[in-house]
Amino acid sequence: MYYRIISVLMLSVFTLLSSCKTKSTTSSIEKKTASNQKQPNLIIIHTDEHNFRTLSCYQKLLPEEQAFVWGKGSNSKTPNIDKLADEGAISTSYYCSSPVCTPSRASLVTGLYPQATGAPKNGLHIRENIPTFATILRDRGYSTSYVGKWHLAGHEKYTFGIKYKAGFDDNRFMMRGGHAPYFHIKNGKIKGIGDREAAKLPPEEVVHLTDFFTNKTLEILERDKDKPFAVMLSIPDPHTPDVAKPPYNKLYADLKFEAPKTMAPEYVAIKPSWATDKGKNETIGKKSFENDKKALIDYLGMVSHIDDSVGRILDFLEDNKLTENTIVVFTSDHGDMFFEHNRRNKGVPYEASARIPFVIRYPDKIPAGKVINTAYTNVDFAPTILSLMGVNTDVKFHGFDTSEDFINNNKEVNSDRITYYAKSGGWWVTAVNDRYKLVIDKNETPYLFDLEKDPDELINFYKDPAYKGIAKMMQTELFKQLEKYDEPGLKHSKPYKLK
Repeated sequence: MYYRIISVLMLSVFTLLSSCKTKSTTSSIEKKTASNQKQPNLIIIHTDEHNFRTLSCYQKLLPEEQAFVWGKGSNSKTPNIDKLADEGAISTSYYCSSPVCTPSRASLVTGLYPQATGAPKNGLHIRENIPTFATILRDRGYSTSYVGKWHLAGHEKYTFGIKYKAGFDDNRFMMRGGHAPYFHIKNGKIKGIGDREAAKLPPEEVVHLTDFFTNKTLEILERDKDKPFAVMLSIPDPHTPDVAKPPYNKLYADLKFEAPKTMAPEYVAIKPSWATDKGKNETIGKKSFENDKKALIDYLGMVSHIDDSVGRILDFLEDNKLTENTIVVFTSDHGDMFFEHNRRNKGVPYEASARIPFVIRYPDKIPAGKVINTAYTNVDFAPTILSLMGVNTDVKFHGFDTSEDFINNNKEVNSDRITYYAKSGGWWVTAVNDRYKLVIDKNETPYLFDLEKDPDELINFYKDPAYKGIAKMMQTELFKQLEKYDEPGLKHSKPYKLK
């Protein structure tokens, strides 16, 4: 718990008031220049398949065994993203609406659950008749731009020229999809390529995707710095194929990695069916971990590459006196299991898959060093960010305006709010608050996790008599929300009768 002690002397107040009366107009002009305009700017830095544990600002808040699931001290460091958290707020219970790219991204931009966006599964197109936060900001006079992976306009890779802009007037660098580490750019043509092919080409023809999209974002910021702007940078990393560019590919090579605790055979044997995948996402035993350590080294390297890119953007804001009046958000579409529970990638209710990083800085309104433990999903993002920006709208969202949690003076925000997320297209649904998680699947007895007592998500407390009240509360609220938002998972799941 954080505490703030405020002490004000009458003499100090008198002195302050006196100085305000005599302060020169030059000072107020400088302040206006720093803010640039009354309307706040917005920058969203959005990554893909990003395990929240790899941000050191989260590691600082986690118990050691949770911060370093791959061995003591074995994790990446992210000083620039940490700076956002230190100077703003960090959310410890932020979840995606569905732990898959397309539905999660659709929820972020619309404030709706995936079933209402036209894009509840990967590769689908977002509906063109629903507002996004970008259409609302554009109509308020903002210069709106999108750079990077979109994945809301089909499955094509490394292609641009997307007709429907979803409110982002400048979408020249909005890419349909793809995760090749490098672009080969020659004669105005762009092609996604792997690291081996990149090594054979002239260096001036090759650029890493993270660098390419960060460079384009900085060009747009330079162009728009004297007017209200909203820019979303969607970096395709640290998604598979897990290839970091030099020197990031060697940055963490000397760490002593260990298999996560939840890979142990005794835990694998008791996994629920919704956690089992006999395909490419399943890893079998510690031998698999040993064979794939390089992927983890590259993954952490990609995270550091992203962090350095965040630093470049923060430097731009500082150099142009835009820091105070610019909201900077760092988040992702979903996580990456990276060997926990013998899994890779995403698509399951576990924390490493469904919980996402969410860090926000807005010096003008958000107190520094704020920690928010209340459970949110990225369905809450659009109404919250618009409210923080002082934008009123009649648009109806599924998500809540949670801006008061960010701007109040409490250094730590707690509540037992229950929200939910679900598997793309239905089958399992999950209720969650800042401590408990209830997973209901039509093929399983419900699973109730106590994330405080059992952060590894190994114990099912659902039938424990001591948790009967918690289970009933979570279940009742879950099905109320499933019905309210016409969640497809309601058709596949049904309330389990507590005895």
